[in-house]
Amino acid sequence: MMDDLDRKLLALLRADSRAPVAALAARLKVSRGTVQNRIAKMLKPGGAIQGFTVRTAPDAEANRVRAIMCVAIEGERSGAVVKALRGFPEVDKVHTTNGRWDLIAELDTETLAAFSRTLDQIRLIDGIASTETSILLATQKM
Repeated sequence: MMDDLDRKLLALLRADSRAPVAALAARLKVSRGTVQNRIAKMLKPGGAIQGFTVRTAPDAEANRVRAIMCVAIEGERSGAVVKALRGFPEVDKVHTTNGRWDLIAELDTETLAAFSRTLDQIRLIDGIASTETSILLATQKM
């Protein structure tokens, strides 16, 4: 269970996961040891932190093709479809949703040709009834 301190620490790490422990401790008004222990606890299996990543500037990889694919699933095949999507390195994230679409997959490919091949392969997954895909043209940070 996370308490308020854990949530505040997690918010600071989301903003800057490379922030020094001393700076985090100062912002939270706790000791460095407390921050280090909390981070270690959140990094354990089943903890709140599953890993760290790099966020690139939107222009850093301007030629990449990113898209959102909405997926309708036949019957009770959600688990099998999600498992199949995990096998695609081009699928960055999969979200379950309510409403018209059952899943939303975030796609990231290096070229339009790779994007087209990925769409063709995903559409062949058993259990997918239909898809609708939109290429992301620009991203606005809020």
